[in-house]
Amino acid sequence: MQPRNVLLWVTLAGAAASPAFGQKAAIPDFSGIWAHPYFPGFEPPASGPGPVLNRSRRPDGVGNANQFVGDYTNPILKPQAAEVVKKFGEISLAGKTYATPSNQCWPSGLPYIFFQIGLQMLQQPDRITFLYLRDHEVRQARLNEPHPAHVTPSWSGDSVARYEGDTLVIDSVGVKADRPFAMADMYGTPYSGAMHVIERYRLIEYEEAKPAIARNDKENIRFPRGVGSLDFDRNYAGKHLQLTFTVEDEGVFTMPWSATITYARPLGEWEEHVCAENTLEFYSGGTQAAVPTANKPDF
Repeated sequence: MQPRNVLLWVTLAGAAASPAFGQKAAIPDFSGIWAHPYFPGFEPPASGPGPVLNRSRRPDGVGNANQFVGDYTNPILKPQAAEVVKKFGEISLAGKTYATPSNQCWPSGLPYIFFQIGLQMLQQPDRITFLYLRDHEVRQARLNEPHPAHVTPSWSGDSVARYEGDTLVIDSVGVKADRPFAMADMYGTPYSGAMHVIERYRLIEYEEAKPAIARNDKENIRFPRGVGSLDFDRNYAGKHLQLTFTVEDEGVFTMPWSATITYARPLGEWEEHVCAENTLEFYSGGTQAAVPTANKPDF
């Protein structure tokens, strides 16, 4: 066999052994109900810049979910952003509660929405649709399309998606910053209209999920039982769905930062979970709260 033919044969043999040869890579199946039974924040990354965490701790060292005092000394925060986080923390330290999208029943926005406990993904040929348990929140990401040249800001921004092997990648810009209760997390961390969020979803085995679960157990409280219709199996050791997201916003943050959300399969059924608006802020003396209104539909 001639040297040129030998090289051609080796190249074709190697390509034929690859799953990508002559066929598209298999799209991962993220369908079904997933649950992240932790509250209130994000999982710190294994290394590198991470999200704002709670300075208020329980006796066991876990973040105190009854008192949100964001760590305004986190180096990801620019001075003005650090001051915002500090002021919210001072409200909590004074024994009061400040308004958030959650307690005001407003749309969450990104990346705040990742606190949601229940998640379903609908993988359609042209888009990915996300269903979140609390208050029927929905967002969509178009598949294999670019962002428009001019993005109109919206609650969840403009999201485009693509598959990279076994990973679903979603790129979001244009998250509305000029809105009531605009915050990136429950500690009141601000963001600007320039925020850029990249999400990466993939299925992982339990052994790979364990380090993230361990980090989460040290930072956020885990619900001992279910939330609404969803019950959580502490001994679940099957496949997990892991979201790793990165946030960039030069107007607010000194550097990009990342966090993870690690979902497991829950028990129970997906049922209606409503957040009802209440115009009386019962926790702050009965003053009137803002209720979402619009002069015209935004869709």
